[in-house]
Amino acid sequence: MTPDETHWFFHLLYLAGFALSLGLSARIIMLKRPASVTFAWLMVVWVLPLVGVLIYLLIGENRMGESRARRARAIHGQYQHWLSDLRQRSEVSRRQVLPTLEPIERQACTVVGMPVFGGNRMQLLDNYQAIFQALVNDIEGARRSCFLEFYIWHQGGLADQVAEALMGATARGVSCRVLLDAVGSKPFLRSSLAAKMRAAGVKVIAVLPVSATRMLFRRADLRNHRKIVVIDSRIAYTGSQNLVDPRCFKQDEGVGEWIDIMVRVMGPVVDEFQGVFIEDWQLETGRVEEILSERLNVPSSPGVDGMSLQVIPSGPVLRYMAIHQLLTTTLFAARHELVITTPYFVPDDSLKMALLSAAQRGVRVTIIVPDRVDSHLVRYASRSLFDELLAAGITIAKFTGGLLHTKTITVDDSFSIVGSVNLDMRSLWLNMEISLFVYDAPFTCELKALNARYLASSELLEQESWRRRSLANRLVENLARLVGPLL
Repeated sequence: MTPDETHWFFHLLYLAGFALSLGLSARIIMLKRPASVTFAWLMVVWVLPLVGVLIYLLIGENRMGESRARRARAIHGQYQHWLSDLRQRSEVSRRQVLPTLEPIERQACTVVGMPVFGGNRMQLLDNYQAIFQALVNDIEGARRSCFLEFYIWHQGGLADQVAEALMGATARGVSCRVLLDAVGSKPFLRSSLAAKMRAAGVKVIAVLPVSATRMLFRRADLRNHRKIVVIDSRIAYTGSQNLVDPRCFKQDEGVGEWIDIMVRVMGPVVDEFQGVFIEDWQLETGRVEEILSERLNVPSSPGVDGMSLQVIPSGPVLRYMAIHQLLTTTLFAARHELVITTPYFVPDDSLKMALLSAAQRGVRVTIIVPDRVDSHLVRYASRSLFDELLAAGITIAKFTGGLLHTKTITVDDSFSIVGSVNLDMRSLWLNMEISLFVYDAPFTCELKALNARYLASSELLEQESWRRRSLANRLVENLARLVGPLL
């Protein structure tokens, strides 16, 4: 090319980038998303010409693929009769919820359709050895069905015992089905162990597969982050633990072993976990086999004694913003004490204000995060919030005993949340997540005792010493904060 041609080429390229940025800016503004998200995307589009446009086109909107979104809405419509039946059967349970917690229960039922059920028993499993031992034992005792849904299955250690137990169950005639996120479990899905499981009769399905052509029509980073196990329609598990043995997982990240919890549940609320799994299975495979529909139509009777529990599924298509709304309500419901444990802490402005409001009205607010996480961007974006939170009197504890991956919230002495949701925008807006709302004082106190053990292995930040960190660190943190709403 001649110098003149080169000049005109770059001139046209600049004009094309300007036109694209201008057009996308209008679209970003018209979507009416939270102001922090809107400004963050405008910054990306204008500061990074063409590259920012490409980034926005890839991950800027919650594109699940129009055909998949239509299928999800159609499938969900098929479950309305079942949800209505659940709500009718839960009327007795609703009267067992404390009056102070009724607004949370009512809003949760309204936005996700799942009611509260009483008469449940639940066991807290606070280390990976106990989790895998209980899970393998239950699979080995299964008679009808084993349904598992996880973000990550990583080969090695105790996780392999789950595979062996599933293959043994299949040999006994048990229906075993596994849903694994196509990105989170990519190495496992391609492994010889997964092939061996399929050959043995275990149905292993990849959720939200990714390819170059699919990326043109849907976001590649919208993932299924749920952790669900349902066995024989009578036992369920949920929490933060993936199917990974911490001794074999991400040992080169320099963050230590991952620390997780799960809960083992028995009672009528297991029906709700099972319904979520079956709907997800139908969405991925396009069908519901006889064993699944049969399981869906064998309801449990709610009991009078036991815990009151409520399953809260969330995701970008059917229940967009549901968990964000419910967490905001939960934070405002605190009257005396609020404790949050999360590995990734990048709340948006509304959640941050709810935390500040709680502290200002005299609530003891404690946030427990790992000292080191496997994402530098998240780490710095999180740290950028600490000044304001510490100034409000909020306690921030950095757990030093590994990567604390537990995700819980306790409110006063009566209510708690356990599940897969992180306090960042990816979990709250983009991922398919699962949470369990627990309207039970004894379990909440048990969870608070676990948090106390986490605190004993944590370093409490002091406002004055935190303010003395270097200017370079502050600059990096504030730069990361600008894209915090997009994390």
